[in-house]
Amino acid sequence: MKLARDTWLVFQRQLLLMWRTPIWIAVGVVQPVFYLLLFAPLLKQALIPMGATTYAEAYQIYVPGLLAVLCIFGGLYTGFSLLGELKAGVIERARVTPVSRLALLLGRALREVVALIAQAVIITLLALPFGLRVGPLNLLLAYLLLALLALMTSAISYGIALVLPNDAAMAPVVNTVAQPIALLSGTLLPVALAPMWLQSVAKWNPFYWAVEGMRSLFSDHAGASVVWQGLLVVAVLTTAAVYWSARLFSSRIR
Repeated sequence: MKLARDTWLVFQRQLLLMWRTPIWIAVGVVQPVFYLLLFAPLLKQALIPMGATTYAEAYQIYVPGLLAVLCIFGGLYTGFSLLGELKAGVIERARVTPVSRLALLLGRALREVVALIAQAVIITLLALPFGLRVGPLNLLLAYLLLALLALMTSAISYGIALVLPNDAAMAPVVNTVAQPIALLSGTLLPVALAPMWLQSVAKWNPFYWAVEGMRSLFSDHAGASVVWQGLLVVAVLTTAAVYWSARLFSSRIR
């Protein structure tokens, strides 16, 4: 109960800070909107092998990948905010309080989840005029998958920030990790269009299963095995990522 209360208190404080600077949500949406408006219309011909004969069907395939890459990149770069708080002494002051160290981490991570889901909702709404259609229950399940993905990547980013507490060192590491993860997830184009060797490699990428699960949900195939495989893989990895970053947080923030 104490952990839940402490997490809620930290989460409320972080939400208040985010509410005071809503520009960060807008900034996070700008690049995905460019991809939605300027890149997605080019995909109709490219996605014909996937059964996309109209622009609406192309968006049905592309938007889930765009939402996933939003959480991948958005989550993996959240560690820079923790670095800023460490340098400003915010964490130093918080550690003398009776608040749980795990709550200090979870409260911040959940704030990032809320911000990324808010951005995902905006992108989804903007895609509706282009013909995107998805059932409410499938959409909620897709957002659950996205929330787990955002929590996992945020926890990983916080862990990297604690291991490499330097902007100059962290930036290339995060970028080096994020690029192949996103490309091998089939976020821009489905991996099914790739050669067999690349498809085999992609299946070792846990984010691939999350993206495939998202696409099945947006295609109204909630009962497909890939949906539950994606949820299971992401849930297990999220638990592991939170545990790893929490251990680092407890050992290094004393």
